Amino acid sequence: MKVFGSSGTRGVANEELTPGFVQGVAKAAGSVWRADRVAVARDTRTTGRMLVNAAASGLQSVGADVDRLGIVPTPGLQAYAEREGIPAVMVTASHNPAEYNGVKLVGADGVELPVDELERIERKFLTEQFDEVAWDEVGADVDVESARREYVEQLLAAVDREAIADANLTVALDPGHGAGALTSPEFYRRLGCKVVTVNGQPDGHFPGRDPEPVAENLGDLGGLVRATDADVGIAHDGDADRAIFFDEHGEYVEGDATLAALAEAELDESDTTVSAVNVSQRLVDVCDRTGADLELTPIGSTQIMTRIRQLESEGETVPVAGEGNGGVIFPGYRMTRDGAYTGARFLELLADGAASEVVAPYSDYHNVRVNVGYDGDAEREALLGAAEDRALDADAERTTIDGYRLDYGDAWVLARPSGTEPVVRIYAEATSEDRAQSLADEFAAALRAAKAGV
Repeated sequence: MKVFGSSGTRGVANEELTPGFVQGVAKAAGSVWRADRVAVARDTRTTGRMLVNAAASGLQSVGADVDRLGIVPTPGLQAYAEREGIPAVMVTASHNPAEYNGVKLVGADGVELPVDELERIERKFLTEQFDEVAWDEVGADVDVESARREYVEQLLAAVDREAIADANLTVALDPGHGAGALTSPEFYRRLGCKVVTVNGQPDGHFPGRDPEPVAENLGDLGGLVRATDADVGIAHDGDADRAIFFDEHGEYVEGDATLAALAEAELDESDTTVSAVNVSQRLVDVCDRTGADLELTPIGSTQIMTRIRQLESEGETVPVAGEGNGGVIFPGYRMTRDGAYTGARFLELLADGAASEVVAPYSDYHNVRVNVGYDGDAEREALLGAAEDRALDADAERTTIDGYRLDYGDAWVLARPSGTEPVVRIYAEATSEDRAQSLADEFAAALRAAKAGV
């Protein structure tokens, strides 16, 4: 059994991700941490309170006092953990649909746990070797009302408020009914921006759109940018650790283009950046121009942050890293993805030009993603077997860090199983949309044919 995927553990709430399961994860984490206090928080999902209660009871049963923060963005919980010097449990399914929920584990330094510590907790969970205490030693719990306010104050202190205010920007914001609805509007207003919102009410049913900030879910934001003559649109996922942008024309900006623009503003010749195996050629081009090194990891923020830590321990400088899904990391700020902070760093770039101009140098590539779902282990193995066969037969350079990536020179395609959903994801990138779409469709067709034969 694999408990932790590419970014915590997730599943359909009350089916795969039950209160008992979450309680067990919390008991395992508390037994490994042996901390006197642990913080817990959640996003807006309707099952969040139930699962936070399960996590709190598990932690208390192994003797930890629990700080209950309520609804807070994941980076807000991480800021609290770092400030207080205590580990934390975040109940969130990030970008997954409303029926999902999940658990992320955060260390006392405010950073998602590295792979080796997750493996220790997983072993404790699977063997059920919990350090449960006697009835008169169980932990207490307390509600903490200040976490969101302190998070916003910390954000304000970390960005160039003067440059953003002087740009006199109108920001169209779509927090997607998630945790960012309670922090990002105030943050951007206090930066001196005029803020207009859509899907701005916290609601765990996500009535306006699905939590994943991808183009097909963000039509309302593009319309709002155009209707209000906004300078930029910013969208978050359910726990607000990601930011995706629209330009001043209401046009969707590929996350890979945003990452490349932010990276080019940060990287120098002596630097290193880290991204996942589905890295865009845009970031490769930036590294070629700046002379920075590029390190690749399996997909997932945990993998990227683990590698950043390793590089920094070896004396390397990593000023920026991340993925093209809107999850950008600025290690000098904090070793975490933070959608509100990423949004502000992009606003700083708008002091020198319109959003469309900022991303124009990175618009020469087109990206496509196709999902092929499966039911059960047999279908999953059939899909992965077909992916391997196609990779072995292809006249392309193969990379197998995570799944199968085929580089054709003018384009690439990657197939890998999701770490959070029962799907195999197929990514493709090329200088023409038709080429990217055909690469993804052909790969998907081979996988679907294999699944049909099960």
